[in-house]
Amino acid sequence: MRSLRSPATRPAHRATTATFQAIYPFVAEAGLGGRGVYVGRDLYGGSFAYDPFALYEQRALTNPNMLVIGEVGSAKSSLVKCYLLRQALFGRVAWISDPKGEYGPLARALGAEPIRLEPGGSVRINPIGAREDWQAQLSLLQAICASALGRNLEPEEQGGLREAIRQLNSGMPEPTLPRIVKLLFRPTDGMASRIATTPARLAMAVRGAALALQRLCEGELCGMFDGPTTPGLNLDGRGVVLDLSAFYDSSALAVVMTCAAAWQRATMARAHIVADATAQVPPKFINVFDEAWRAVSVVGVGDWLQDAFKKSRSYGLQNIVVMHRLSDLTAAGAAGSREVALAEGLLHDAQTRVIYRQVEDEVPRARELLGLTSLEAELLPELDPGVALWKIGSRSFLVQHRYSEYEAGIVDTDGRMRDRLAS
Repeated sequence: MRSLRSPATRPAHRATTATFQAIYPFVAEAGLGGRGVYVGRDLYGGSFAYDPFALYEQRALTNPNMLVIGEVGSAKSSLVKCYLLRQALFGRVAWISDPKGEYGPLARALGAEPIRLEPGGSVRINPIGAREDWQAQLSLLQAICASALGRNLEPEEQGGLREAIRQLNSGMPEPTLPRIVKLLFRPTDGMASRIATTPARLAMAVRGAALALQRLCEGELCGMFDGPTTPGLNLDGRGVVLDLSAFYDSSALAVVMTCAAAWQRATMARAHIVADATAQVPPKFINVFDEAWRAVSVVGVGDWLQDAFKKSRSYGLQNIVVMHRLSDLTAAGAAGSREVALAEGLLHDAQTRVIYRQVEDEVPRARELLGLTSLEAELLPELDPGVALWKIGSRSFLVQHRYSEYEAGIVDTDGRMRDRLAS
């Protein structure tokens, strides 16, 4: 005799679809519609397409920003690269800070060469050259200075930087970091009088800031940010990749990422001003911060990134933060510190969260910070490579990313390892 009751003898249960969707939430989800780029297959439906700009127009999202997290080998980088390549077909322009030097194939697929930054190299970028938005220019300079100092700016330092920018913007040569340093060491009478002090006292008050910025001009980072932007750089194409791999193992990476991001934002702002002046539709940008936690850990950068995230709608910009795990955020500072609070605040300013496989130890943190249900949290350690939980606003999807044979060569980040093993 069988010890188990047969299915026919089990008591029946009847429920409405409104109740039943709580048991199988992914089955009940109706999808996002067909607008946007193709991502892959909804494991509980059909094709899955996504476009933050279209969703924002539909009021399905209140901001376009995205967080992508996943363990090594979970295929998060493949998703980001395919997404950028496919968005280029819609005229969206990708800007990527690449600390690992792995976005070169994508850059070439977009018709550009990576811009490699290295001390004494052939490329210079000027992070404070844009005069069009004076307040944005000043906030960039203050963020760069704070990151170089490794601490928050004193009021006298903030005032000195403000007056130095004001002084340079009133003249013909474009503002550059060496010119800022020169003015900080030797302030003019006009700079001092506007903040009710003397040039000698102002010079002493801002000396630390001047020395920190001088490091970017004459120290181990010289040759990258110490002059006008190198002419002839292709900034008007379908994508721009800044190769920062020369600093991947350097403590200076966060400072370099800050300067690079500042230059990117100034260039994007200029593109919008040109479009407005010519009555053209301004381009939409997608800005990728890979290994973002390494920059957030530096004082001043978290504030700047938070401002960039909050102003993303006015810039027509989607920010994408890519990281391995949420525990990386603890590297931003001590528990309860402002830096950690700012890092976690970026999560709340990203309404699209794409979560690939996470180890068991990470699940409680992911559930708490990302607002996952118990069912969603239980799925994370079991996700196959290429499968991610997409949280878009309050809606959830399980999506298997798919890429073509052409895209396979662009997204492959293991090629170098295989080449070494083969040799």
